[in-house]
Amino acid sequence: MHSDLYRIAAFAEPDAPTGSRTGNPAGVWIGETLPAATDMQNIATEVGYSETAFIAPKSGFERTVRYYSPEAEVPFCGHATIAAGVMLGKTSGDGVYRLQSMVGDVPVTVSQQAASAEASLLSVQTRHEAPDEGLLVEALHLLGWQAEELDASIPPAKAYAGAWHLVLAVAEQGRLASLDYDFEALKTLMLAHELTTLQLVWRESAEVFHSRNPFPVGGVHEDPATGAAAAALGGYLRDAGLLQAPARFIIRQGQAMQRPSLIKVDVPESGGVRVSGSAVEL
Repeated sequence: MHSDLYRIAAFAEPDAPTGSRTGNPAGVWIGETLPAATDMQNIATEVGYSETAFIAPKSGFERTVRYYSPEAEVPFCGHATIAAGVMLGKTSGDGVYRLQSMVGDVPVTVSQQAASAEASLLSVQTRHEAPDEGLLVEALHLLGWQAEELDASIPPAKAYAGAWHLVLAVAEQGRLASLDYDFEALKTLMLAHELTTLQLVWRESAEVFHSRNPFPVGGVHEDPATGAAAAALGGYLRDAGLLQAPARFIIRQGQAMQRPSLIKVDVPESGGVRVSGSAVEL
């Protein structure tokens, strides 16, 4: 079976050169038919990035996609979708690619420009719910955080845009400076509540958020750019009446990992949330 495997950093800083240390690395596999699940898992484990996207067939604007972390399949991944979109643009041209994922169809718009390549995805319908008290208390305990350090204007929430994330907003930026937690204990807690990442954020202004995202369920201590969580955050803020849509903001992530990333989030009045970013080959 003829296929191609690429390594791409998604949500790279604008105009970042090829090979630069920016953005979140993802594998992108493109072939005529998807491999068996065990083969996709083995490939993702060997690639070693937080996710690898598997796409078939090799031509056309209608494709199927599956996402694998080094340890397990995940229902949806934003940064691997952006990486895949950029590679589809390079191999098949600009346009709107409709990726059929486990959570529904995800349109990806691709634009190749002289200085950079950018893609944007439109998430599935967002939703959110309050976390149960046990989850919140245990998550704070494992992070070493205190409840009084949270930002009361953005209450804790479980938010969804293809995968579930626990949103915890802090009142002071300094609280995000340290991210030290019991990997196995947090992984167990997140699996019990079907969480993909923790979306830990500080709101600098209405237009700028800073984020860190533990991802132990994928075998990764921290994700340097998390597009699915960005879409979930945008949907939560809108649906809970915490921002006035339509709205746009950016998320800066990865600085603490020396992989600075920039995620652009456009929140319409209803429906899915658009997440955009640049990508460079590694």
